[in-house]
Amino acid sequence: MAQCLQSVQEFIQDSFVPMVAVLCSEDAEKVTRKNNLNFSELVRPFCRLTSEGHMRDPNNQIQVIKNLKINISNIVTQPPQPTVIRKMLSEVVSVSQPADGLVANVITAGDYDLNISDRSIKASVPWYNNWKESLMELSTSKFFTATTPWFEAYRENFFQSMPASDHEFLNHYLACMLVVSSREAEPVEQFLKLSQEQHQIQHSNEYSYPKWFIPNTLKYYVLLHDISEGDEQRADSVYEEMKQRYGTQGCYLLKINSRSSAIGSDEQIPDPWSQYLQKINFQNQDFNDESPSVVINSKNIENSINAEEADELDFSSKDGVPNNFKAHPLQLDHPSDPGGHLDSLEALKCTAPVSEAKKQTSVTTHGACLTLNDHDRIRQFIQEFTFRGLLPHIEKTIRQLNDQLVSRKGLSRSLFSATKKWFSGSKVPEKSINEPKNTAGLLYPPEAPELQIRKMADLCFLVQHYDLAYSCYHTAKKDFLNDQAMLYAAGALEMAAISAFLQPGAPRPYPAHYMDTAIQTYKDMCKNMVLAERCALLSAEVLKSQTKYSEAATLLIRMTSEDSDLRSALLLEQAAHCFINMRSPMVRKFAFHMILAGHRYSKAGQKRHALRCYCQAMQVYKGKGWSLAEDHINFTIGRQSFTLRQLENAVSAFRHILINDSKQTASQQGTFLREYLYVYKSVSQLSPEGPLPQLPLPCIESSATRVFFGHDRRLAEGVKQAATHVSLDQEFDRDLSQQWKELEEQVVAIVNRGAVPVNFQPTQYCLNSQTDNLRFPMAVVEEPIIVEVVFKNPLKVPLVLTDLSLLWKFQPKDFCRLQNGEAKEVISNEKDAHMKPMVKNDVIGTEVIPEFNMSHEETKVARLKLFPHQTGELHILGVVYNLGTIPSPNMVDGIDSFAGIQTEGNLTSNGMSVRGRQDLEIQGPRLNNTKEEKTSVKHGPDRRLDPVITPPMPLLEVFFINFPTGLLCGEIRKAYVEFVNVSKVPLNALKVVSKHPEFFTFGSHSAPLTPLSPTASENCSAYKTVVSDSSSACTATTSLVSPVDFGVGCDNPGLGVVDIPLPDSVLLPGTSIQLPMWLRGPDKEGVHEINFLFYYKSTESTSKLSHRVLRHTAVICTSRSLSVRATVCRSNTFQDDDDGRNGNMLVFVDVENINTNEAGVREFHIVQVSSSSKHWRLQKCINPCEDKDAKLSSRERGKLCFRATKCKSQEATSSALGKYTFTDINLGNEQIISATTPCADFFFRSCQSTESKKTVLSGQPAHVSSRWQSNDVTKVVRNCNEVDLNIIVLWKAYVVEDNKQLILEGQLHVALQTIGNEVCSLSQKQEAQEMVLLKFIRPEQPPSLARPSMEQLSHLIKTSLRYPESYDHPFLQKSLCMVPVTLTLSNCSLAGVDVIIDLRHKATSPETLEVHGSFTWLGKTQYKLQLKAQEIQKLQLKACFIHAGVYNLGTPRVFAKLTDQGSMCETSQQNSMPALIIINSV
Repeated sequence: MAQCLQSVQEFIQDSFVPMVAVLCSEDAEKVTRKNNLNFSELVRPFCRLTSEGHMRDPNNQIQVIKNLKINISNIVTQPPQPTVIRKMLSEVVSVSQPADGLVANVITAGDYDLNISDRSIKASVPWYNNWKESLMELSTSKFFTATTPWFEAYRENFFQSMPASDHEFLNHYLACMLVVSSREAEPVEQFLKLSQEQHQIQHSNEYSYPKWFIPNTLKYYVLLHDISEGDEQRADSVYEEMKQRYGTQGCYLLKINSRSSAIGSDEQIPDPWSQYLQKINFQNQDFNDESPSVVINSKNIENSINAEEADELDFSSKDGVPNNFKAHPLQLDHPSDPGGHLDSLEALKCTAPVSEAKKQTSVTTHGACLTLNDHDRIRQFIQEFTFRGLLPHIEKTIRQLNDQLVSRKGLSRSLFSATKKWFSGSKVPEKSINEPKNTAGLLYPPEAPELQIRKMADLCFLVQHYDLAYSCYHTAKKDFLNDQAMLYAAGALEMAAISAFLQPGAPRPYPAHYMDTAIQTYKDMCKNMVLAERCALLSAEVLKSQTKYSEAATLLIRMTSEDSDLRSALLLEQAAHCFINMRSPMVRKFAFHMILAGHRYSKAGQKRHALRCYCQAMQVYKGKGWSLAEDHINFTIGRQSFTLRQLENAVSAFRHILINDSKQTASQQGTFLREYLYVYKSVSQLSPEGPLPQLPLPCIESSATRVFFGHDRRLAEGVKQAATHVSLDQEFDRDLSQQWKELEEQVVAIVNRGAVPVNFQPTQYCLNSQTDNLRFPMAVVEEPIIVEVVFKNPLKVPLVLTDLSLLWKFQPKDFCRLQNGEAKEVISNEKDAHMKPMVKNDVIGTEVIPEFNMSHEETKVARLKLFPHQTGELHILGVVYNLGTIPSPNMVDGIDSFAGIQTEGNLTSNGMSVRGRQDLEIQGPRLNNTKEEKTSVKHGPDRRLDPVITPPMPLLEVFFINFPTGLLCGEIRKAYVEFVNVSKVPLNALKVVSKHPEFFTFGSHSAPLTPLSPTASENCSAYKTVVSDSSSACTATTSLVSPVDFGVGCDNPGLGVVDIPLPDSVLLPGTSIQLPMWLRGPDKEGVHEINFLFYYKSTESTSKLSHRVLRHTAVICTSRSLSVRATVCRSNTFQDDDDGRNGNMLVFVDVENINTNEAGVREFHIVQVSSSSKHWRLQKCINPCEDKDAKLSSRERGKLCFRATKCKSQEATSSALGKYTFTDINLGNEQIISATTPCADFFFRSCQSTESKKTVLSGQPAHVSSRWQSNDVTKVVRNCNEVDLNIIVLWKAYVVEDNKQLILEGQLHVALQTIGNEVCSLSQKQEAQEMVLLKFIRPEQPPSLARPSMEQLSHLIKTSLRYPESYDHPFLQKSLCMVPVTLTLSNCSLAGVDVIIDLRHKATSPETLEVHGSFTWLGKTQYKLQLKAQEIQKLQLKACFIHAGVYNLGTPRVFAKLTDQGSMCETSQQNSMPALIIINSV
């Protein structure tokens, strides 16, 4: 049970005290009324004795009486009415509430923390030991207060209000005080009249009430003297006369009113009466008229007699809706009643709590005429009366009763016992309580010995002589059971058990079965619930003191019934406290019985107590997954709070029902929602100007909030295609975002001379939970800000949001000027949020969504706009809207079946709506950098809702015209790009950057190299072409250009950053420009996503935003076209012209059509082959072909052979250093100028892209200087093998599409680097894999140039044999035929070379001898020569043949090594082509 202020012994002693009656004369009443008290009220605070009393028992043993209290009350001749008692008890419970503002008791039991009262108790598992110690400490604390004071007040007043009964004498008067004023003319005669009046009340048949203990009642005569007005001498003389008449022990002179109420009013005198007068005088017959505290609201009537009618004052429905509080406490409202609660809420709305009525009563001062000396006189008077009058009288009465019982017992009881023994045996068994007994009409006469025993037992009990009392009760119990007087027997059992418990030293255990028998007898046989309740209250306290909480709880629960809701509620609550106080606290049982208690409190009209019980039970059910129980509790808390006008609590309770994951049906959820809206509306009406509260619905996923900075872009029109840029419809891709960031850093670094600024902030147009939100985002004035809020409707009923908009606050700032330290006033739209938000045109324009519908359990996105018109700092706080429901399905002819409430405002028959807000609170990312952050949970800021509004900036829109979606690999297509400045600020420094610069070009820097328009050339070609005559076919046309003209080279170190040529370099506001753009299909087939980032700046510098970017992603699908394979080898011939020293090369180009009729391609034409190199150029096409234009159908292959020579000396002058020589060999009627846009652009861009990839993979620059050092063998050898010749194959494809023939054109690039290596225009898969693997290889030491390989060393010397192809010799005349042969040796390196020529012929196999025959070289078998750098020497040899035939002269073996490398062995040089000679015999 709950903790009490009194111990069990104190409680029982105060429940049964000697009763003293009072009869006052009128003058005496006037004397006491000066203090606003009657006589009994005057002495009540002093009725507890502070000193011990003594008396002797019948055995002449002294009995000590401690802490005795007497009850002095006016004589009331009518017993109190049961209805009045019920009203009074209900009022007592109602006015006793938990103190506000105190810290609650927190009892921790297992996983539960329970707030019980005003002290803090904390314990942990194992909870009992710590909890018990804390509780013991609490109970001994001077700050300790009762946990349930309303129960103690009820219990105390219940015992005081019990009417006197005939079966017991505990409530009978033992004495009567006769009080007369000293101002009476004849005080003695007045005493006589009062004495006669008392005698008449006690002994006449007119009065059956009150009850008197014995016929010879003690009369005590009190002379009341008013010191302030009366004659003290006269009072003394009258008192002397009284002592002579009544004896010194039978009378007393009480002097009071030492001062008048007007004198000394400033003196603070204690008021001990107030605490007693708050308790209603139940024995005053004028209860309803006199007591100021009985202002009882009709709703507090207990449910005993007319409780149903009383309860229906609260919960009856006008439309016949059933009362839900009469159902089971855990049963939720019926689904067919979706809105029945609104009527009850409306009815409860005007109900005022009882305490408010009490507060209106005026405060009355008591004892104003009394001084502290008067208090002492009253206290002395009570002590004199008790010690000299009452206790001697009781002692005398006990002796008399004992003597009577002893004298009567000798004859009558012995005869009675003998008769019993004769007929029924020696032992009389105690009757079972379950046996049927008839006690109707069984009454003992007053002089019956059984009653005398009971009377003596009661007297002994009142004076704390519990041993003798128990003996008498036990004897009386047997007699009553023998007589089948069950009411008397139950009373004796009850008091015997109490006496046994109170006996000092506990000689015998507490007979709990006595109490159980008594309670069952009172309830079942006597039908007296009042006595049964008293017995249960006493027994429960005793069991609790013995820590038998389980038995106490069972007893209390058994006492609940339907005849009294208030009693049942109190007992259920105490039973709940028993469960929580057990050795192993039963927390869920505690909560369940608190729910039952709250339900009964509610039926009894005790709304505050009902609310408290539900709140305490909620502590157990909350967060444990008992969703239906939680919903019921929250719903009841909400309704009770609304009844008590605790509207904030009501809103909070209903809010919990809606925000939790509810398992209720749709109709029940609709009911909850409508009740919440109605309660919320009542709250908002109380403070219409107050801040808007938080709405629980719909749920907002704050972390999913996205913020977009940008205007609504124009869509594509006709052939125009708008740049994709960024939109809210795109999903966030972290890898793609990183690519955009790298592109932006690349172009910013170029603009800032190669370094990214420290304060660089990547542009982010759309912020979400995955972006970097640590910095304040930048927004531009006059450009919209779109906030995407994700709403989730957790209910199974649809919601309607109206007038939905954003809440914000704004701090104006002028970033163009220095702040003077005077901060401007913060502007906010929160004040306007109560109504439909007005658009602030001068600061921030706020878009309002008129209606936003959400179906059941739907997640929906709302996009809300803000239009900033000033610069400053904006903070987006949340959203504001009207939350409503759709019209009820119960509409009949436009009338809602549940809406019995008068409609007003937004509450209409078509549904309800209330205005509120929800804040957008976004938690930043968890910090995990420092040790402190790693060991704790800290989150960084998330600034996505706090943009900085910057000054105006230019705004670019880009449109692509005739932009293809599909291309052939290497296909060239011309499109146009339109740039539009849609802002009011001019822009400049327009650039574009891409990871694929080889895909596009805007033309060369020099205008003559860029064709004006595709219509300016024949066949609408994207190339610059000229008509060639037939005589110039297959011959070379040479041009000399610099890479710088095409944006490639040292002047443009940024790969992929291209300046877009604008007229005057500025795009003015509102203007647009179209520029040509050439595209080339990627060499790899498939789908390609190519990202363009357009960069631009404002002509006016601003401190906040340095630049802006625009993104575009082009998706190109490429199909296979041609595959080009090329090799280069040295020519065996030496030209006689000037450039013969430099040597010639043969270039073999193998072209295959690998297109399998994809994209409708019919055939390819190789129209031109061009070369580009700094050192080499194509000279002419040497393969014999009748058809100049090579046509390739599907899977056909063509082979072309070209002669390449070194560039002429005038082309290699100092002015031409770094320039490329372009040579065109056209195979058709039209020559394409390859040294102009777009051919040269794409060539240089593809070369630059290839070189950058090589640099990334190798970690070394791709270009190697042509200069060499004498000790660098590798460079020397490599230069021998390097060619550095680029081949450009230009083609046309004929495509049939929609029955029309189209001509496509394109170019493929092949870079020849090394002699003898075949190179393909298509990247090999194996090569790609190796390149990927190279990324993960980390060399242990810096890479060094490896020793040259044998293959590389075999190309140092070029050899050639000159001889006649046929030779006639007369073998018959001359048997030896000698043929002169010239061996030409050419040093291909830039260093001196030692050469050894070995002429010793060694046939490698017999087959060789058979085929080629044998011959002999004449002269030396070995020659040693030394060739200088690039020197050519000729060696004259003679070959000797002995018969005719075909011979191979290519048998000389040449070995070479670098002159300076002495340790290096000679390496065999590559043998030249077979040199066949025909020897004819003449």
